[in-house]
Amino acid sequence: MPDVPLVDRLRAHLGAARLFPEPGLALLAVSGGGDSLALLDLLATLAPELDLSLLVAHADHGIVADSAELALGVERQARSRYGIETVVGRLALGAGASETRSRLARYRFLRAVQAERGARYLLTAHHADDQMETIVLRVLRGSAPAGLRGIVARGPRGLVRPLLPFFHADLLAHAERAGLHVAHDPANRDPRHLRSWVRTVLLPLVAERMGSEAGRALLDLARHAGREVRAWDAVLDELPGLALRSADGRLEVARAALRGYDNVLGGRILRAAAARAGLHLAPAVAARLARFADRAASGRRLALGDGLIAEAAFDSLVVGRGCPVPDAVALEGAGGEAAFGSFSLAWRSEPAPARLPRGGWTTWLAAGRLMVRGPQAGDTIMPIGGVGRRKVSRLLMEARVPRSRRVAYPVVASDNDVVWIPGVCRSAGRIPDPGREAVRIDARAG
Repeated sequence: MPDVPLVDRLRAHLGAARLFPEPGLALLAVSGGGDSLALLDLLATLAPELDLSLLVAHADHGIVADSAELALGVERQARSRYGIETVVGRLALGAGASETRSRLARYRFLRAVQAERGARYLLTAHHADDQMETIVLRVLRGSAPAGLRGIVARGPRGLVRPLLPFFHADLLAHAERAGLHVAHDPANRDPRHLRSWVRTVLLPLVAERMGSEAGRALLDLARHAGREVRAWDAVLDELPGLALRSADGRLEVARAALRGYDNVLGGRILRAAAARAGLHLAPAVAARLARFADRAASGRRLALGDGLIAEAAFDSLVVGRGCPVPDAVALEGAGGEAAFGSFSLAWRSEPAPARLPRGGWTTWLAAGRLMVRGPQAGDTIMPIGGVGRRKVSRLLMEARVPRSRRVAYPVVASDNDVVWIPGVCRSAGRIPDPGREAVRIDARAG
């Protein structure tokens, strides 16, 4: 649609794709090149319609001598033309920094700014040419079919790539028509970098032989692969007994359901489940994980690489990264609320009931010094109605809490004596008199 202004084409795309379902602050990653400056100009026009406020972030990698001048140019254009603030990160990577190191440092900076400013969205200027290059690179590296979907329009933690349907030439022409001062990074044309070689050597050779059809075929390949990924995600909800539970960075599935499939199919199911949880499993790793789920005794663990750990947890397979122990929380004052890892707790003063349940997620404790913390080695508890003390670790195992999650399970202690394990066991200590003011605690698992 060459005769339709780019801003109108983008407006239609955003309306169809619903990339910004909620209002909020959008952080724009602007390098100073034509693509990112076009993103800035287009979003400055459309932000009021999208109910977005804008903030620019520029990563000064410190790789080339004039990088500080480039950063100043981005700041000036954002402020003078659009009245938008720019946050500059001085990364000081040095002339020898690789593409990978630069990208990782840049995203660390962008995510830090996003967190500090509370931005709902992080926008990058990836476009159709980037998509084609990514597909070729993944073919050359032997990517699994799911990887051939390439760059996705919406990523984790508010990452949005609104320009994927548009080509670099269209974006550059828009920036030039708008009178923006476009910087050209020589590294983008340096064939010593693999992506630059694909961009400047390989794809032009293919286009010379096959014409524009080659580019369209690569983008079609990405769309087909994306449909396959979405289809496998839908399959997860139809499989009997899978009992899939997924959250950011963690998944849990029933081991018995996986045993009904061979390792190849079981591995593909696990890869789809991992993708829903925001994790990536290579095909060989997923097949290995399927074998582990079938054969491992409960409590066994398997390192999957990239910090991922799998655990055979009773009837379930749990995959995630190491579980950090949250900081202890003092239950002070007349009432309050606090988070403890994936759990939340609330407390207030209230008359105690006549009877206290041994389990459950609510209890009452006689007033005094109380603290929520993780289990410690040697912790024991005297259960209501029990005889003798029981190990907290044993009770958590009997409650079928996965071993990897026990270190971050909340316990309530009084002077280092465990008096309550939410959802598991109530101590015979610190029992308040019926009708007397006590501390009511409500816990909830995330």
